[in-house]
Amino acid sequence: MSKGLLIVVSAPSGCGKGTVLAEVLKNDNFYYSVSATTRAPREGEVDGVNYHFLTKEKFEELIATGGVLEYAQYCGNYYGTPKKAVEDKLCEGRDVILEIEVQGAMKIKEACPEAVFIFILPPSVDTLKQRLEKRGTETAEVIEKRVSEARGEIEKAYNYDYVIVNDDLNEAVSDFIKVVEAEKLTVRRSRQLIDNVLGK
Repeated sequence: MSKGLLIVVSAPSGCGKGTVLAEVLKNDNFYYSVSATTRAPREGEVDGVNYHFLTKEKFEELIATGGVLEYAQYCGNYYGTPKKAVEDKLCEGRDVILEIEVQGAMKIKEACPEAVFIFILPPSVDTLKQRLEKRGTETAEVIEKRVSEARGEIEKAYNYDYVIVNDDLNEAVSDFIKVVEAEKLTVRRSRQLIDNVLGK
């Protein structure tokens, strides 16, 4: 059985990345990697679904034993990607999706250069701003800060393998599936297939 793909997905806040991935994940061959954190669960969050909620000691033990693919600290808490679940699913032939911010994605790129990196773009920065305003959950000042941060993140899209514009949801989901299918047909991933045809 061939190994699954490790797919790293990033996007600025307000791009609709979660909506795109929710549609993609209706396909059972995809597995969504749940991150680990040392922060306390928020109301309604479920351990193992939203995050794996770990103690600081347990997380630091994982770091020390190489049990996380990447990690970062925000506001005094650790966030990271547990390695074992990802590797187990890849070995089962499942395609594993890591939804991760740019900084973490670049750490994954160093550790797992064979991964596929997809950046989801808004149709424009103005559209992104409108989407954030439509949410009605943040002040104008916070929205401006988010838009400024988004510009910086979009600049980093040049470090990814593919970009998908989320203008029409169905098209974005279709593009995502096409990227994964095309990636599986690349020569670097098909050497075994070529060797089999040649009887090597």
